[in-house]
Amino acid sequence: MPRDTTATIAFVESPVQLLNVLEWAHSTRPLLNGVPAQRSGPGDAAAHDDLTVVVLSPTDPMSRGQLRRMAELAHEEGMRVRWEEARGGPTAPLRTIAGLRPLLRRADRIVIGDPFSRYVQLLLTVARARDLVVVDDGTATMEFVAQLDSGERLVRWHRRGSRAGARDVLFAPFAASARRRLTPSRGRTVEVFSAMPVQAPEAVTVTPNTFGWTRARFGPPRLTKGADMVGTSLVETGVVDPERYLEAVAALARTHGATRYFAHRRESPEKLRTLHLRTGLEIVRPDLPLELIARRGPVGRTILSFPSTVVHTLPPALAGTEVRLLICDIDPGWLTDKASPRAQGFLADVTGSARDAHGLRMVAA
Repeated sequence: MPRDTTATIAFVESPVQLLNVLEWAHSTRPLLNGVPAQRSGPGDAAAHDDLTVVVLSPTDPMSRGQLRRMAELAHEEGMRVRWEEARGGPTAPLRTIAGLRPLLRRADRIVIGDPFSRYVQLLLTVARARDLVVVDDGTATMEFVAQLDSGERLVRWHRRGSRAGARDVLFAPFAASARRRLTPSRGRTVEVFSAMPVQAPEAVTVTPNTFGWTRARFGPPRLTKGADMVGTSLVETGVVDPERYLEAVAALARTHGATRYFAHRRESPEKLRTLHLRTGLEIVRPDLPLELIARRGPVGRTILSFPSTVVHTLPPALAGTEVRLLICDIDPGWLTDKASPRAQGFLADVTGSARDAHGLRMVAA
């Protein structure tokens, strides 16, 4: 008999967040002889019948396309998926929050992918759940945990040092309320599920994301002789100068014989066209997060990446394969005048922690 309450609601706004909800759900299956119990196959509705995934859909086409594909995979895992056009006009947020209020009031646990999201912070003010789980949203997870530990307000690392605008001031009470909800207290638990190196406050539970679902579902991949490059949105976020970035990609491609460039979903079409014309690299716009694309293959024996989430997520996703991941650090001279004072140190932390955790080799552009 179906339950009349929703035990767990997950809010996602990106394909990677939905991937990590799948990984978290896989890791929480009951253990049989020390290993997660297996579902009977795709479409096993009993596997996650207490989990509803709410997609707060973004507006950019590439993110929406990847989210549609990830939603199909979630359906195959037996999850309920509710798609919300959360940004479809000025009244969409109010309609979305009003429509989700009954689910929020009944939820025992809430899983979120982006604690910095204003949308999620608003939803947390409505929720009554006492158990909160933060799944990876990439390198932002490292910053979230550091700010939670230090008691700072929640601000994305590439915006630190920027002046608060009028919208920030108006939203401040909701952000402060959400931060309190994300802080463990008597009767309220907080878990961080992450592949990133995080040092959480003592009261926060940290669960490692080993990409067990990805490895069980895909691969191992067929390896090609050439090298692949992983794109980054550091230009789009105003951290890295566009010209310096193009020069670095061209130099790396020449040195390492790269033939393909896997574009980040936020990279602009104009930049990608210029990059192709200058370097001759084949531009690939993946229909799934890179961890799944690489695990499914074919993929190069060498993957080149700038400091980003994938330097921590690809090693566990590709465990047991012969793929070699190389990191090209960001030269301080590439940073723009608009880059946060925190940017250089944060990117260096991403690089250094990946080198220490996974033994990755550094290369120069």
